[in-house]
Order: sequence, then structure tokens, then C-alpha cells
Amino acid sequence: MLKKFLKKKKELSWSVPLTGIVKPITEAPDPVFSEKMMGDGFCIDPTIGKVYSPVKGEIMSIFPTKHAIGIKSDDGYEVLIHFGIDTVNLNGEGFKLHVNTGDRVASGDLLLDVDIDNIKDKIPSLITAVVITNLKGKTVELEESGEAKQGDLINLRIN
Repeated sequence: MLKKFLKKKKELSWSVPLTGIVKPITEAPDPVFSEKMMGDGFCIDPTIGKVYSPVKGEIMSIFPTKHAIGIKSDDGYEVLIHFGIDTVNLNGEGFKLHVNTGDRVASGDLLLDVDIDNIKDKIPSLITAVVITNLKGKTVELEESGEAKQGDLINLRIN
């Protein structure tokens, strides 16, 4: 008799990294994110320019222009937080880092201050992608969307 092997879905509960409107990644205004070229996850249209770690882990990379931070979570996920669209063109203007590569962070630790008022008219969108880059063909299912405050829990299902 054959047995069915059901793929077990992994459930994650992360801290929302910034206050704003949580949306599926497919609603990101940049196809690099909406078409999941970098990985899968979710995006947030921020209302406050403070970015916190969604996970416990280690800062693996910080882009020289300060607009994106990579974190390796303690459970093995590589998380990219990419603030805004075309923010690379600002060359760090409006961004103030609170971490360095190699730092250990806890969920809820402040990573970055962003002067939203200063940059919002200089870029196409403030929408921030939160992407898991090492899923190896798996997908992320966002269990809820809508308004969220930094520190609220967001539930993700890895399929």
C-alpha cells in the first residue's frame, strides 16, 4: 500500500518591522519584488520611518546606500528589508543606520530611521519589501493584510 507524504507547511510568526499597511508582495510597485525575483514575502506601505527587525538573528548585509538590510534569522531564513522603490538613487540621503554588519539583533530592535518627509517626493514609492531570499522554490502565504503597527505579529505560512 502506498502512503501519501503530505508536505508540512511551516508557520512563522514575525514582528511587523514598520508601521503601515501590510500587503501581499504581488502588490509591490516594482516587478523585482511583485514577480518574486528576489524571493517571496510581503510589503508594507509605511506611515512612520522607523524600521525594526522582524526576527532574531544576525545582520548579514547593509547596502552602502543604507536603503536595504539583510538579516539571517536564527531559524535559517535570509530576510531582506528593502525600503522604498528606487531608493538606491538617494545614495543614503534620508537614512540613518542603527546597526552594523555582524551585529546580533532581536525581534523589535531598531535597524534604521528613514526621513520619509525628506525622501517621499524623490522616489516613486515608499513601499517596503520584506522578502525571504532563500526559500528554494517554496512560497510565502500572508495570512492577513491591512493596517499594522510595528511590533504587531504577522503570520506567514511557508508552502
